[in-house]
Amino acid sequence: MSGSIEQTTEAKESRFWDKLIRISMKEAGVAIALVLIVIFFSATAPYFATPENFLKIFVQIAINTVLASGMTFVILTGGIDLSVGSLLALCTVIGATIMVDPRFSPWQAIVLASLASMGTGAVLGAINGWVCEKWKLPSFIVTLGMLNVASGLARVVSDNSTITGLPQPFVDFGNLIFWGVFPSIFLIAIVVVLVGWFVLRYTVFGRFVFAIGTNEEAVRLSGHEPKRFKIAVFTISGLTAGIAAMVYLLRLNVGSPVAGIGYELNAIAAVIIGGTSLSGGKGSIVGTLVGACILQVLSTGLQLLGADDNIKPIVIGAVIVLAVILDSYRGRLMRILETR
Repeated sequence: MSGSIEQTTEAKESRFWDKLIRISMKEAGVAIALVLIVIFFSATAPYFATPENFLKIFVQIAINTVLASGMTFVILTGGIDLSVGSLLALCTVIGATIMVDPRFSPWQAIVLASLASMGTGAVLGAINGWVCEKWKLPSFIVTLGMLNVASGLARVVSDNSTITGLPQPFVDFGNLIFWGVFPSIFLIAIVVVLVGWFVLRYTVFGRFVFAIGTNEEAVRLSGHEPKRFKIAVFTISGLTAGIAAMVYLLRLNVGSPVAGIGYELNAIAAVIIGGTSLSGGKGSIVGTLVGACILQVLSTGLQLLGADDNIKPIVIGAVIVLAVILDSYRGRLMRILETR
């Protein structure tokens, strides 16, 4: 009888630890890591746990969150998009050029600039996907090429100069703060995340995105063509680059041909840290939001601790590598748990 009780107790403990491991391997584990990092810096860094500092963090993560949301779709299918930073730069100069055009009223200019920015990003993103699928080329190479094309176009459109003098209503909206701590651009980023979360979780398209990343051949054998879905995810990535460009304009009020330098790497880092697998098929856009928060909290916390500017990229780089290492073990652990 006592042996049976001990076996039951051991089985319950085993199920508890299995459940704990499953949770830590998903978004909840990343969220716990973010909470621990926030607690650490709140206890050690002066002025970290203040409304002003959190407002600063929310402002700074908005652009990366929007870019990383679109990047999540691409990485979930097993692809990569290195062009989003340059697409953002191109879209900022296109949007700013339209907004300073005296032929349009302020509201006409804002609407037209938004449509042009998002449309440009979506079209160039679709071209990325189409070229990859048409000639079966690695997305790394194709989007690296688009990075240079978009960067050059941004310089041509802007005549290699920054564009200022955006409409005052646009500038005022970018400066709005809701409830004393949430900037308008952060709320835009949250809306993008929520839409992306809904699409991935509750639509047929979202299920196919995960299925292609898990086993593309199985999707093809089931009678569905992965090609159009893969083109669509690159289109989404380009679209979010266009939205991020408008967020950039709201935040800095200038269109610049060098606006997006390095942004693609930050977006990829947020996706990976957020738990999305580089091999595709596993991850979530909510995890990406948490990953973007972790990146910015680390950067801000280290700055408040007085860390040298050369130290911050070392720490953040180490966190990215650690996330990739954990990703390599995540699949093995999940398979072990499924067989138990």
